[in-house]
Amino acid sequence: MPGREVLPSTLRRSPDKAQRTWEKTHDSAVETYGEGERAHRTAFAAVKHEFEKVGDHWEPKGRKGPSDRQAAGGGPERRAPTAGGVDANATKDHLMGVARKLDVPGRSRMTKPELVKAIEKANDRQTRRARGD
Repeated sequence: MPGREVLPSTLRRSPDKAQRTWEKTHDSAVETYGEGERAHRTAFAAVKHEFEKVGDHWEPKGRKGPSDRQAAGGGPERRAPTAGGVDANATKDHLMGVARKLDVPGRSRMTKPELVKAIEKANDRQTRRARGD
């Protein structure tokens, strides 16, 4: 199934480049692995390399590179928790800016790992709201 037809809603609300990255990678992964979860994971990994999830959509990171431990080490046999699209490798200042944008309460007293978790929760809330869940 072409990537355009199965494009996740968070990417539909994102810049064209994020959509094209997901579609192109998805379609290539489908040729290699077949349609399914592995093709979707591969496509999201490519998106996370250049974009981070902010609320209910994806925004450019400003730098290319892995967004969390799983993205850095990768591979299906080395599963590590992901940060759900949050750029966990970003500076604390950057994470504070994202948390401010998402109006995360108590952000000024949070450690970097706490900010990552709080942003992930805020992103999930906004995505559910945007989908009408």
